[in-house]
Amino acid sequence: MNNNNNIIFRLCCIALIVTSMTFAIRAGILGELGEQFGLSGTQLGWVNAMAFLGFPVATMLGGIIYNVIGAKKLVALAFICHLGGLLLTITADGFWGLLISTFLIGFANGSVEAGCNPLIAQMYPKNTTTMLNRFHVWFPGGIVIGALASNAMTSVGLNWQWQVSLILIPTIVYGVMVVKSQFPQFDRQENSTATNVKNLISPLYLFLIVCMTITAITEFGTQQWIEQILGSSGASPMVILALITGLMALGRFFAGPIVHKFSPTGVLLGSAIFSTLGIFLMSQAQGNAIYFAAAMFALGVTYFWPTMIGCVAEYAPKTGALGMSLMGGAGMFAVSMWNPVIGHWIDTARLNAQTNNISVEQVEIVAGQAVLQNLLIFPIVLIVVFIGLHLFITKNKSVEKTYIASNK
Repeated sequence: MNNNNNIIFRLCCIALIVTSMTFAIRAGILGELGEQFGLSGTQLGWVNAMAFLGFPVATMLGGIIYNVIGAKKLVALAFICHLGGLLLTITADGFWGLLISTFLIGFANGSVEAGCNPLIAQMYPKNTTTMLNRFHVWFPGGIVIGALASNAMTSVGLNWQWQVSLILIPTIVYGVMVVKSQFPQFDRQENSTATNVKNLISPLYLFLIVCMTITAITEFGTQQWIEQILGSSGASPMVILALITGLMALGRFFAGPIVHKFSPTGVLLGSAIFSTLGIFLMSQAQGNAIYFAAAMFALGVTYFWPTMIGCVAEYAPKTGALGMSLMGGAGMFAVSMWNPVIGHWIDTARLNAQTNNISVEQVEIVAGQAVLQNLLIFPIVLIVVFIGLHLFITKNKSVEKTYIASNK
């Protein structure tokens, strides 16, 4: 393999670790932010939403300008926004400060995705799926790092500002690498944004976009609210998050043979089934049983994100960098819209539980279970949707094979 490509690949992985650490540590400090600044669940939902809103804004913009400015400038933009967003978060003094800084971090995260996904696909044209999966190992991998760090720092009394400051270390590392590295150049005529745009309006691609929004809500809508939903369940929310993402990292590392055996659509259908089972079990279990339920959930969401992007590369290849960027952007945009709703569900579920004259701890447990039951709707819909997608792709592939055989 080209040694310079490998250096750039490592740079991309470190940038993705920063992205995922922001997700993990934000999930771990939501409760502390709410207490310090007197924020309701709905307000925390809006803060969370900014991270998911900034992401699609960046991916849509990045997908459009990628072929013009190149990956290096996009990743450099991500570094600037990560650095600025983290520093603004640390110095925030209330709701609006958190809102703006979180949007900047979300924009940085989206810029990483918009710059690195097509870059890796172009660097490794003969090994694209494997390398994209290896790249996406570091999203759950970084969440493991962030979740365990957040849990450890909380246990020794370090506040949320220190936890956010920790993310500055890998941020500066990849920022220095961007300055020093020589990014590969590609033929701009073969990678034309105009060509990408022409191929976006197809029924299959639009259908995949809708599917992506539901898979993203299933994965991130649950993970980002782990601390709030399961905080009083008898199991450690951050350990649960680390367990989920650790299994995801392991699964993605060995994704190649699984996708090859079951096909992308078969993997997506299996993922929807395991996600449904996992969320259902988490909504019923308490104490140590939650860890088993979380493992089932992890098996479900492991392949959602990279396999959906892989579906674009395999079933809608002419959409190119823009198609991949918009796919990720659609997922995060959907989560941004649903985050305040989930926060409202939590507020409402607490109020309903309080009418039962139960302890504060039981109120949190009952409310958490109610919210998980609401979230269960999404993977159930995915089971139906992915059965249809799997049958459609299988039928069309068989028709294509028959056509090729008859014309030999």
